[in-house]
Amino acid sequence: MKLITWNIQWGRGADERVDLDRIVAHARRLAEFDVLCLQELSAGYPELPGCDGSDQFKGLADRLPAYTAIAGVATDTPHPTGGRRAFGNMIFSRYPVLQVWRHLLPWPADPGVSCMQRIALEATLDTPVGLIRVATTHLEYYSRLQRAAQIERLRDLHREAVAQARSPRPGAPTDGPFCAVPRAAASILTGDFNCRPESAERMRLLAAIDDATPPYRDAWELTHRNEAHAPTVGLFDKEQWPGPPFTFDFIFVSEDLASRVQDVRVDPTSDASDHQPVLLVLT
Repeated sequence: MKLITWNIQWGRGADERVDLDRIVAHARRLAEFDVLCLQELSAGYPELPGCDGSDQFKGLADRLPAYTAIAGVATDTPHPTGGRRAFGNMIFSRYPVLQVWRHLLPWPADPGVSCMQRIALEATLDTPVGLIRVATTHLEYYSRLQRAAQIERLRDLHREAVAQARSPRPGAPTDGPFCAVPRAAASILTGDFNCRPESAERMRLLAAIDDATPPYRDAWELTHRNEAHAPTVGLFDKEQWPGPPFTFDFIFVSEDLASRVQDVRVDPTSDASDHQPVLLVLT
C-alpha cells in the first residue's frame, strides 16, 4: 500500500504558476500511489496568487478518474463578488471507501490572530492490509492556542474511533442511515501540522492516550532511526521561506500498524508547491 500526503498550496509552484497537471505528474513520479492525501485546495479564490478561481476539488477528481475522490471543505463562505468559495483537503483512494467523516476541528477565539477554520478529513478504506482509517488535516499556522486544541481533538477522535471499532453497533443494510458500517481501529494520520519535529504539539500527539487506544507513532522514526526528519518546506520557494528548509509535514500511524511500515520518503526534487510530497509504504 502506497500513500502520499502533500500540501499543494492550491497547485502553485516555486515558479508562481498554478498547475494541477504538474501536481498529479509529480505525485505519480514519486510513486504509483494507492491513496493520495492533499491539503490546500481551493474553489472560487481568484485572489490567491496565480489562481484562476476554478474548482480544484473537481479539477483534481477529473484528473484522477480511477480513484474515489473525497472532498473535505473547511472554509465555505460567500465570495464578495457573488457565488461561494471553498478551501480544504481531499483524499483519493484506489481502494473501496466504506465511510467518510468530515471533522471540523476546534477554533477557539484568539483575538488579533489571523486564522481560518480547519478540518480533519477521514475515511475507512478496505485495503489489502485490512481496514484502515486514513485521515488528512492541515492545522492552524498562526495560532498556537488553536493548534494545541486541534491536536487534542485529533487524539479524542482516534480514541473514539478505536472504541467504536471494538464495539460494533447493530444495524442491517436495510436500516438506511442506521446501517452499521465497519470503522477501522488502525489509523494513518497525515498532513501539514504546522509544527516542527521538536515541538510540544508533535510530542503531545504521540503521547499515550489510554490503555485501550494504540498511540500514534511517527512513521519517519520507524524507518529512519536516529536520523533527522527530511525537510518538507522551503526547499525551492525562498520568497515565502527565506531561511533553511524545515519539516511541517508528517505521517503518523497507530501502534498496531507500526510493524507494517516499510518506507517513508520525502521527494526533495518537486518544485510544484512550497511543500514536498511525502510517501508511506506499508507491507
